[in-house]
Amino acid sequence: MPLIVLEGPEGAGKTTQLARLAERLTAEGKKVVSLREPGGTLLGDSIRAVLLDPAQHIDAAAEALLFMASRAQLVEWEIKPALASGAVVLLDRFFLSTYAYQVRGRGLDEKGVIAANKLATAGVKPDLTILLSLPVEEGLARAQKRGAKDRIEQAESAFHQRVGGAFKEFAGAAWQKKHPEAGPIATVDATGSVDDVHARVIAAVKTALSIRA
Repeated sequence: MPLIVLEGPEGAGKTTQLARLAERLTAEGKKVVSLREPGGTLLGDSIRAVLLDPAQHIDAAAEALLFMASRAQLVEWEIKPALASGAVVLLDRFFLSTYAYQVRGRGLDEKGVIAANKLATAGVKPDLTILLSLPVEEGLARAQKRGAKDRIEQAESAFHQRVGGAFKEFAGAAWQKKHPEAGPIATVDATGSVDDVHARVIAAVKTALSIRA
């Protein structure tokens, strides 16, 4: 069964849409495993707490490697076993976020990050990435309504603009051709109501994959 990743900038609604998709697929009788990055394992959850702690001051390279460590553990301990069991795996963020946040946002060397990601993912490639598209300002406004900002959300506006620009580039055919490790990417408009976006996500899944949703 497939690995479906939900990606996008802050406030795009990934977590909400992943939960809705999981409910829909479960109702159709499919076994669904929902995971998130960073996290999903004891090690990953510990790393998540460090990465999102506003009191932490983390070097860009250290930040990227912490994400990779969480990813490597998640791939081996959760994603691979779930796929082998026949489950549909839904993942809230994967390595497109690393490319957007750490390469474009923080300015790290792309080749080095891709090499580290290759080690962390151990050949696992998404069957579909749903890239939720939302203006950066709208996403940050949504995120602010959730309450206190985490360390990533507290970054300066220019950082979030670079991240948003990266996701827009990832949606293009030229970028995807140069990055086959990303697998197919379907861009979904994340504006409007939760129900409206959910309908678009379902349509994208139906179009891209041979599973009923």
